[in-house]
Amino acid sequence: MALPLEGLSAIVTGAGRGLGRAEALELARLGAAVVVNDYGRPGRDGSGEVSTGPAEEVAASIRAAGGRAVAHIGDVSDHEQARELVELAITEFGRLDILVNNAGILRDRMVFSMSEDEWDSVVRVHLKGHFNTIRFASAHWRARAKSGEGGGRVYGRVVNTSSEAFLAGSAGQPNYAAAKGGIVGLTTSTALALAKYGVTANVICPRARTRMTEDVFAGLPGAPGGTDTGLDPLAPEHVAPLVGYLASPAAAQVNGQLLVVHGGMVAIIERPRVQAKFDTKQDAFTYDELDGLLTPYYMARPEGETFAAAEVLGLRHGPGAP
Repeated sequence: MALPLEGLSAIVTGAGRGLGRAEALELARLGAAVVVNDYGRPGRDGSGEVSTGPAEEVAASIRAAGGRAVAHIGDVSDHEQARELVELAITEFGRLDILVNNAGILRDRMVFSMSEDEWDSVVRVHLKGHFNTIRFASAHWRARAKSGEGGGRVYGRVVNTSSEAFLAGSAGQPNYAAAKGGIVGLTTSTALALAKYGVTANVICPRARTRMTEDVFAGLPGAPGGTDTGLDPLAPEHVAPLVGYLASPAAAQVNGQLLVVHGGMVAIIERPRVQAKFDTKQDAFTYDELDGLLTPYYMARPEGETFAAAEVLGLRHGPGAP
């Protein structure tokens, strides 16, 4: 029986460790040939020397299991290196079918203490890194579609990585939360732009125990060194199957969606809806009219109700994304 991703090729960024590693291994298990991208720097803030080790190790594991994989050591926030990454997949495997964006760094600080570089570096790696790879992958798919391949429609899947920090807030991560929110907007825009070519784009908010979240989840059940048995409920392996599904032909009708995933749970998040609506009784609102409408409305709501939807999903424990 054919595997779901047999004959397809994929790129996974930030795949040397944590979530990206689990996702690359899952795509390979499902039959995809994988380009394993990682810059290899040891610090979760992006510091340290570039290393070929993490990406090479994952690619070697895939090959040892009988799959096809090649490592790419590159910084996806660099436009040219992202182009080279996409071209490597096309050269190595003949075409690109699946793009999973996962690379990221953390430089946490309160908004009143954050430096310009701490802001710029996180937004660059997360948000610009997602854009860069999508830019070249989407051009590849569009060119194939325009050539008449498949009657103007090709196989293409984008799976992006946002965070619960975007959904529920994260006081010490204004750069990270903003970048992850931007990734959601980038995903929905990409989904609309590429749908006519047969390409889908979706975004996940994963919660997993990785080096990026070791402080957030320290001491929670399932932590390394604990007494719990079985699979850690925060293991990246809980997230990877959803990525495999979204990358597969079975998910052809799933497009522009935001999904939260962790520990055996997948939640589909609705687009924002209008909660209340007020109309002026005059030609235009005045301050006094708005004060008379909005102040009583907010005063009547329980304190903290703004986060009610997030609390229902249990999203206020911390960011939980790479």
